Amino acid sequence: MPVDLTWTPQPAAPNVVRAQAEWEGRPGIAAAITSSLMGWQRIRFEITEDASQGVDGSRHAYTPTLGAFNAVIGAAGDIMIPEDRLRAVMLMASQGRCVLEDELDKMLGKPWDEELEPFRYAGDGAPVRWLHAAV
Repeated sequence: MPVDLTWTPQPAAPNVVRAQAEWEGRPGIAAAITSSLMGWQRIRFEITEDASQGVDGSRHAYTPTLGAFNAVIGAAGDIMIPEDRLRAVMLMASQGRCVLEDELDKMLGKPWDEELEPFRYAGDGAPVRWLHAAV
């Protein structure tokens, strides 16, 4: 369904605009939106899909300098890191091929959070659009 976003000036950067929307839809739609947005140039975004009955949620973030970040979100809102990813990073750290804390920060999206934080603040009165679709 077409979406008409209201774009407002972004106080964090000159000549930049921002839009924000809340939406409801079928599980997995966040990944589809993310795929579409990644085709745009010079965009920063984050999309969170809450967990629902029997389905984990997801978090997607993108910045021009860092690229894409994706994580699975559990029912309590925590990022869920697969066991095999943790084991691989622990092995690499034990071999001196990486710093464990830095890799864990990446898995948790810390670099994306740090880069996106200044852009999360909207100007006073910035609109939020609520999008509803049949689930």
